[in-house]
Amino acid sequence: MMMKLRACLPFLVAIVVALPGIYLRLAGVPLDPPLAALVSGVSILGASFLLLWACDAAQADVSQALALAVVALVAVLPEYAVDMYFTWEAGQNPESDYAQYAIANMTGANRLLIGVAWGAVAAIYWFRKRRQILLHHERRLELIFLAMATVYAFVVPLKGTLAWYDGMVFLGLYLWYIVLAGRRPCPECEAGGPADLLIAMPKGRRRVAVGGLFLFAGGAILANAEPFCEGLLGTGKAFHINEFFLVQWLAPLASEAPEFVVAMMFAWRGNASLALGSLLSSKLNQWTLLVGTIPGVFALSHQSLDHPIPMGSFQMQEILLTAAQSFLAVVMLAALRFSISGALLLFVLFAGQLVMPSIVAAGPGACLGLSAEMVHPLFSALYVALAILMFLRRPAAIWNLAKGLRG
Repeated sequence: MMMKLRACLPFLVAIVVALPGIYLRLAGVPLDPPLAALVSGVSILGASFLLLWACDAAQADVSQALALAVVALVAVLPEYAVDMYFTWEAGQNPESDYAQYAIANMTGANRLLIGVAWGAVAAIYWFRKRRQILLHHERRLELIFLAMATVYAFVVPLKGTLAWYDGMVFLGLYLWYIVLAGRRPCPECEAGGPADLLIAMPKGRRRVAVGGLFLFAGGAILANAEPFCEGLLGTGKAFHINEFFLVQWLAPLASEAPEFVVAMMFAWRGNASLALGSLLSSKLNQWTLLVGTIPGVFALSHQSLDHPIPMGSFQMQEILLTAAQSFLAVVMLAALRFSISGALLLFVLFAGQLVMPSIVAAGPGACLGLSAEMVHPLFSALYVALAILMFLRRPAAIWNLAKGLRG
């Protein structure tokens, strides 16, 4: 009896954590922006853990192709809910700043995955095993589609718009990936952690439990998306903190934290290939499914396909920097190896692009002729230059990624 209660404890904690945000939202209780952001953010965090465990358990009952499609869609729901709220509001109020917040959340989530989460997995594994991570050959499929999405992402800042047809390209890449991924042999469901309790249930009870978790977690995330987003913006205004900064880096933490934690646990247990593979899939989902949906939601809200989501040069620089980081990451993983030195390089570059604009802006005028607005374009060039150098060192590994298209 005690063992069962202990196994259920993570679910109970996550549900209890998620409930206050749901109640306050349904009851319409007004809160100060910082408290609203905290309560709703913690609620999204608890629901995200439930969603992740339910996704893992669902793979025991559905086909490989369906599991990939549904799980990928549900897995990005926390990030999707926040981003789509900003995008919808941008369509309703084109002159507002909501469009830049949508881009901030999307680019921040993508850069956190590569710059922090990938490196943390490699560092934990190296600390435990003193070895680099070796990926399975099947991961070439994710890498080749991430490469194609990244190449097209460079087109967006070059032409200066993120239009509905760009979204169709990203969504098309995602659907193509799902079709090919569905042809791979279906491995045994390898979940670990609280999801094991669900998998061990009889099939009927498991399906009811997983369905209930999906509904509860999805409802919690959707109910808390608006108060979380508006609470963040209100907090920034109240404490004179840059709202773009809060949306770009704080908002993704609530939605990405469960995936980060699970990946770290797998790396600690020695299964770093699975940990990094799951984060690679998450990056691909966000870089295709999430990005591809933004123009469509804006067009639906704005009730027009004639006007792309409004963005300035700063937002285009953010997309360019995110694409450049993704380009380097693909080239780095092309050989299906990820070393601690590569992880350190990605983290140092991430930290540099994060703090350098503030350091330069705080200096007495331009530092060596460099303004804060020039920092991100320079880091984009640095990412691309390093990627080209690595490509020239091992071009065969890059061309071998095409084998992933065989599914």
